[in-house]
Amino acid sequence: MPSTLADQIEDLLPQTQCTKCGYPACRPYAVAIADGLARYNQCPPGGQEGVARLANLLGKPVIALNLTHGHERARLVAIIEEAYCIGCTLCIQACPVDAILGAAKQMHTVLPELCTGCDLCVAPCPVDCISMVNVSAEKTGWDAWTETQAAQARKHYESRQTRLVREQQENEERLLAKAREKLRAVSSEPALSAEQAAEKERKRQIISAAIERAQQRKRDSETPES
Repeated sequence: MPSTLADQIEDLLPQTQCTKCGYPACRPYAVAIADGLARYNQCPPGGQEGVARLANLLGKPVIALNLTHGHERARLVAIIEEAYCIGCTLCIQACPVDAILGAAKQMHTVLPELCTGCDLCVAPCPVDCISMVNVSAEKTGWDAWTETQAAQARKHYESRQTRLVREQQENEERLLAKAREKLRAVSSEPALSAEQAAEKERKRQIISAAIERAQQRKRDSETPES
């Protein structure tokens, strides 16, 4: 399938998934640039070199990085002070590339080779035990980040998105199964009076409506985006 302009733009982005451009990930930013809804100088991780690469693709002049989105900087890696970590998992949930290992009420740790330096894990930490450490000295932007690292980050981000969708679908299936079982139980309840019959019907309608909503969410999730 021929690549779209958005595809070509995305290929030039550093794939840190940091959201500093104002979009939730690199792909939406690429689409926004292609659609003329965003400028091509909003990616601090790519820095001035990133602006130049996009300008060349788009046939536009090289302009300055928009500093309202952040400054070009060295490559940073998150470090967790494990002695203070309380195992809340908030940083794990925030990491866009699954670069943090751990479980609830257990110590967390960062896989530095996977960390993109997005720093999205810092703010959610309730005990302020995450810091960002410079690992590229004076090198910044694309001088501190390679195409290979970008490809790896993109792969891990897409893998995480696939996993999250799968987990959501599995959870919906579990809830749907429980609701159906509850509906069967309610339907089999004896109704010895008009009041009991009315209450039974009320419960049945509530559960049936919940099942229909769950089925609609499932249908919506299975409908491919145009």
